[in-house]
Amino acid sequence: MTDDEFQRYAATSTATIRRAAYRLCGDRHAADDLTQTTLAKMFTAWPRLGPGVNLDAYARKVLLRTAIDEGQRSFRRRETAVGELPPVAAPPPGVEDVLDVRAALVRLPPGQREVVVLRYCADLSVAETARRLGCAEGTVKSQAAKGLAALRGLLAVRSRPAAA
Repeated sequence: MTDDEFQRYAATSTATIRRAAYRLCGDRHAADDLTQTTLAKMFTAWPRLGPGVNLDAYARKVLLRTAIDEGQRSFRRRETAVGELPPVAAPPPGVEDVLDVRAALVRLPPGQREVVVLRYCADLSVAETARRLGCAEGTVKSQAAKGLAALRGLLAVRSRPAAA
């Protein structure tokens, strides 16, 4: 299937896709984004689509999957509006705080320390951390959870005031 055929399909079907997108999300701007993403994904797959493919059904499937993906993504990064900004930003960590974290990191088991450093200090994804360490993503997740819990415990002990 050629690019010209895609352009003709997109020109005749964009309004239908946009209406379906609006019915899925209820927001005009989000529907426009879903429509664009759906058409972009279809354009990518266009050369692989054969002549017997029901293009409208394929477009609906792509739109639905895109809407589900976007819905999951927006759920994770939903912003919360507040009435006023806080008066003062949180101060940057001091030298003592950095030294406390480093000392706590050293006390972690090597596997947990590697995962925590790669995930949260080097800001790598779970998949990239797993690839670098040569282990499963589930291992990275469990080691990160255990390492963070251990760090919280170690840092809580350090931050408690001494008994009088």
